[in-house]
Amino acid sequence: MLPDVMSHTTSLTAGLLRRAESDAAMVEVLSSTGGPGVRHTYRELIGAARVFANDLRRRQEALGRPVRVGLLADNSAQWVVADLAALFARAVEIPVPMAFTAEQASSLLADADLCLVDPRGERWLERATAQGVQVLPAGCEIVGIDLPGLIEAAADARLPSIDAEIAAAEAAGDTVVKVVHTSGTTSAPKGVRVRLHGMEALLASLGGRVDDAVFARYLSVVPLSLLIEQVAGLYMPFLNGGSVTFLPPGTALIGTVADAGPRMLSLLRQAQPTAMVVPPTVAGLLLALCEQNPTEDLAQRRHRLFGHTGPVFIACGGAPVSLDVLERLEAFGIPLYEGYGLSENTSVVAWNFPGQFRFGTVGRPLDHVRARLAQDGELLIRSTSLFAGYTQEDPSSVVVDDQGWLHTGDLATIDDDGYIRITGRKKSLVITAAGRNLSPEWVEARYRELGFVREAAIVADGLDEVLGLFVIDAGTDRVEARRQIEQFGAGSLSAIERATSVRLLAEDDPQYATFFTVTGRPRRDAVRDLLTRTAPEEITA
Repeated sequence: MLPDVMSHTTSLTAGLLRRAESDAAMVEVLSSTGGPGVRHTYRELIGAARVFANDLRRRQEALGRPVRVGLLADNSAQWVVADLAALFARAVEIPVPMAFTAEQASSLLADADLCLVDPRGERWLERATAQGVQVLPAGCEIVGIDLPGLIEAAADARLPSIDAEIAAAEAAGDTVVKVVHTSGTTSAPKGVRVRLHGMEALLASLGGRVDDAVFARYLSVVPLSLLIEQVAGLYMPFLNGGSVTFLPPGTALIGTVADAGPRMLSLLRQAQPTAMVVPPTVAGLLLALCEQNPTEDLAQRRHRLFGHTGPVFIACGGAPVSLDVLERLEAFGIPLYEGYGLSENTSVVAWNFPGQFRFGTVGRPLDHVRARLAQDGELLIRSTSLFAGYTQEDPSSVVVDDQGWLHTGDLATIDDDGYIRITGRKKSLVITAAGRNLSPEWVEARYRELGFVREAAIVADGLDEVLGLFVIDAGTDRVEARRQIEQFGAGSLSAIERATSVRLLAEDDPQYATFFTVTGRPRRDAVRDLLTRTAPEEITA
């Protein structure tokens, strides 16, 4: 049974349909040559989505239930049309990260009725099949997202009036509309069932915290398979009449390969964003860009980095960012706003916003969320955007108790003004062989202060020493990198925190995805296995 929802304020589907006759830009795709990109209007893409939704409705009538739709595609206009079509039809969408292995995708798509693909998604499935992996269940149809054909069909299709569709959307009840993966560490990721009214409650709260202009031109640099990117990168801009900008086709997204961040930075000026959500690794990259020219004024710096002189809302989550990095970025006039969320709450729980932020915290809970601490310091939340359960349980599953409080598994403090500070993962908290407690997330954040360190993973549970895996810039000298990592640990971390055994991994190493998730979180079991079963790499000059 779906949880009770106190209110959801407005229908997401209705809000989108109200833009159906606008000729404003909805999606823009950057050009790889720096010239004019591709532009699609609201009229084109919402029309295409309405046509596609009719096909999904016919399938649902034949099945007698909501159709379960896998989505395997790049960040693109095709992805947007497929996503909106599923929303309009009230189908159950299952977005799959393109960085997933075939086995991971197979687990997530086990109940899919059809799988929507763009050309890259189709090639991905062909490669998996050639490797002998059956990604899709028996009877699951592969359907290509024919964007030009859908746009053309929308011009001639006999669709219900917009007013009739809006009225129907506003009168409809709650339902599960997405099954999204979590950032788990196993080869069989569990799916989180996301409710439509839960998304609407979340969007209403976010809309109450930021001005409409913030999402005028959103730049998408992480996979749309992540729920936060769907919320912040699609629905927030679209409900406010803004646009989303995608990187040139074929450009690696952040979280898919370790060196995607530096490559993305070269496109910032071309994109001219007003908002973006980035993982913690980008904080150091932005700081390095600022430090390239410390004497320029704020307008010059904004124009050099972002192609315009206005403010840019840069949100960050997933892992802590060093307080020193945050303060130095703020001193340059390029603030980074940390937040916190989890898929089980339809993404955002709390966030810092312009005029409402406190460094070192993840902000205050959104208006529809309540937060408190358990006796052991675990963060508990209760909200109207909680999920409708998992597709399967595993040891990392969170629990909702009899009073409706979700036990997040994160340790936190809450100050007198309501700002939340995440201090570590309850299950990640380790006890060394010497009996000392260690929270690896904060140690990892400190190491990321080193400009060449892209990611860090620390393991120490039950061990006599702290072991560290460090992802470094591809061109960094390994001997010098190791020296600086050891020097930083000796000078900045306590004896129980610093890594005494250091292993290095280049950012372009294909093993990156083995040890880190799409959102950049360490796969701690894999990291521990690597660091405890193999000797540190040989140092070469």
